[in-house]
Amino acid sequence: MNCPNCQEAKLEEIVFNKVGADYCPKCLGLWFEEDELRAAKDEKDKDFNWLDIDLWSDEKKFQLGNGQKACPKDGVPLYEVRYGDSGIKVDLCEQCRGVWLDRGEFKKIVGYLKDKGQEEMLNNYIANLAMEAKEIFTGPEGFKEELADFIAVIKFFNYKLPIQHPYLANLIASLPK
Repeated sequence: MNCPNCQEAKLEEIVFNKVGADYCPKCLGLWFEEDELRAAKDEKDKDFNWLDIDLWSDEKKFQLGNGQKACPKDGVPLYEVRYGDSGIKVDLCEQCRGVWLDRGEFKKIVGYLKDKGQEEMLNNYIANLAMEAKEIFTGPEGFKEELADFIAVIKFFNYKLPIQHPYLANLIASLPK
């Protein structure tokens, strides 16, 4: 497969965060086939397994990129889409659902998810807990993975509450058992 960025360099197979992916030795971009980006993100920071961005949810946001990058697998044009509300633009193949990340974008995505996860957890804890509980039975991942996501939400709150709200944590700890 040829690099969508360099177009002449051949992509090489690597194991990236315990996930098979392809990278360009020239520009250091990464190609993830369907669902591999989510798996690499989950492996990188298990505290945020529960936080997934659905890149495919709104096809109206898809724009053909300026550089007219082509999918290394299918040869069709890649679409440019924002990764959630991060401002990070990634390239998607509508046909095979692969994702191309330019150099450094994976690190930016992980940083964005950490910030977003902390904000979401503190501001919308109950809603996120309810959503993850529902996804145990209806989510896109398997039962075991969705249960792990639910537990991660509970553990995250348990760690953050004493730091963010020590008075509230002390109040809860002093309640009769």
